[in-house]
Amino acid sequence: MLDFIFGDMVSEGERIEKYRKTIRGVSHLSHRFPMKTRPGDAVILTLSTGPEILTEKAFIYYTTDRTDPVGSKGIAQNGYVISMQKGNVNWNIPEWGYIQRYTGMIPAQRTGTIVRYRMSSFSPNGEEIFADDGKYYAYCVDDYTVPQWAREAIVYHIMVDRFSPGNGEEWWSVEDVEDIYGGTLKGILEHLDYIQKLGANTLYLSPLFRCNSHHGYDSTDYYEIESRFGTKEEFHELLDELHQRGMKFIMDFVPNHWSNRHETFQDAINNPNSEYRDWYNFRHYPDDYECFFKVREMPQINLRNKDARKYMIDAACYWVNFGVDGLRIDYAIGPTPDFWADLRRAIKNTKPDCWIFGEVIDPPDSQQALVGLMDGCLDFHLLEFLRKTMGGEEWDLCKFSAFLVKHLSFFPTDFILPSMLDNHDMDRFLWIAGNDIRRLKLGALIQCFLPNPPFLYYGTEVGLSQNCGIRTVYGGHGHLGEARLPMLWGEKQDHELYEYFQQLYQLRKNLVLYKHRGVSVKHVTSTEMILDLENNPTIELVINIAQEDKHFDLENSTSSSWFGSSAIEMKKDQKNLHFDLPPYSGVILY
Repeated sequence: MLDFIFGDMVSEGERIEKYRKTIRGVSHLSHRFPMKTRPGDAVILTLSTGPEILTEKAFIYYTTDRTDPVGSKGIAQNGYVISMQKGNVNWNIPEWGYIQRYTGMIPAQRTGTIVRYRMSSFSPNGEEIFADDGKYYAYCVDDYTVPQWAREAIVYHIMVDRFSPGNGEEWWSVEDVEDIYGGTLKGILEHLDYIQKLGANTLYLSPLFRCNSHHGYDSTDYYEIESRFGTKEEFHELLDELHQRGMKFIMDFVPNHWSNRHETFQDAINNPNSEYRDWYNFRHYPDDYECFFKVREMPQINLRNKDARKYMIDAACYWVNFGVDGLRIDYAIGPTPDFWADLRRAIKNTKPDCWIFGEVIDPPDSQQALVGLMDGCLDFHLLEFLRKTMGGEEWDLCKFSAFLVKHLSFFPTDFILPSMLDNHDMDRFLWIAGNDIRRLKLGALIQCFLPNPPFLYYGTEVGLSQNCGIRTVYGGHGHLGEARLPMLWGEKQDHELYEYFQQLYQLRKNLVLYKHRGVSVKHVTSTEMILDLENNPTIELVINIAQEDKHFDLENSTSSSWFGSSAIEMKKDQKNLHFDLPPYSGVILY
């Protein structure tokens, strides 16, 4: 089955071309050390120039007073300038040429400082090329740490329009999966017992602001709740009820783009002298402008404009003050990179334990670039390879285990990568698994064994799937609404599956699995795998993805209890455990 995952680097060809385009030019791409900058840390920056670029010198222009650095040809008009040192030269096979690297060091700064910078290369003939098409970068100097509640989170993700109408109402009559079904905040509030009993302690909702769609990613007002969803009073009631239950709330916040019906955009395209014209990047005014994935209904916001930036940061702070506990940042690779330092400083000053994490579908090094600017990123790479291994048969466990160990060691321990099996922008895991509940249970078991907080997309716990694949009927990017069908209630639910998730989440809490940051591979073949927790080898995960039963003999096992994705009969003699695992199943031993 063709698995659909949203993004612009899905195919191998897309990935290679994006890589080569970067290598050919002058690039920085947030290559700095240390990524998390504390008071007293000097920061080393790296610049690379492509095979066809002859560079004589390279410069860093920077400021520490929140203004933009201004300079050229090694002379600063605002801020400071640093001459970079020529470093290694490396041969690049795809480009069949040499890459020259430069390094420079920005001195240590006091806490609370935002260092904003640009970098350039200077050729012997006097041409200056700024890195990454002239982008501005920034980092924060602070001691903020990831909120403890974020590490302990079990997150339930809801598309508001698709969960429950509430007040005893029925779903709206629809003709297409992209139509509005009528879900509300009241409907969510009425089902908080259901969510809490499942074991989730954190609620994450799709965007709530005024909008023109079922999904809400085309907002028209960042200070008002969409009337179809409810009112500010009902939202406040939901937040109060969550907090009384000891639960947290994550808001889906979209700084990159909004609706073309937003009043500032309408003013910008209808008035050539509009004060909002620079809030957008027009290639040809007024009909050609940068937008989200070429969707003209979602113009991209120019967050290099100080007023647009202030509007967006003020809106985020407004909702944090309103009672929101965390922000999931939509399409975090879209805005100018220096925006995140300003957002971080404002949000952490407002609520130090606010959890800020990004949606970044680009490679892990693009996610790593947000260390020190966010508290983490959604783990799309674990998602992809869980789907390829447990949801389908593209990968075997040898390949998966090699990825997993390296992946967990690539990121610092204070950068959280919430795990997912699916979300609203791709086919559901159960669908790509051929509606095989065994594979879904196994995927969730692995997800909960690993250290980062698990996300559960609404309906997964009761067997909600799809009528067809996103691309099956529609082609291209298809209709994402197929992965956003309305929630199942009553007798339509798989209650046994719900109970499995209940028990799984309770086990995660009981074993405090979020504390165990690393895993090691004790045994692996193409269809079998045994994982140990590095700092607690008495907890193990055993997996079988073969099409037949597999027998396991574990010598000197200290485990006395277990939880499996299917029924398992254990036999123990002295210190040895003996058991058979059915196809597509796993067990946690403890």
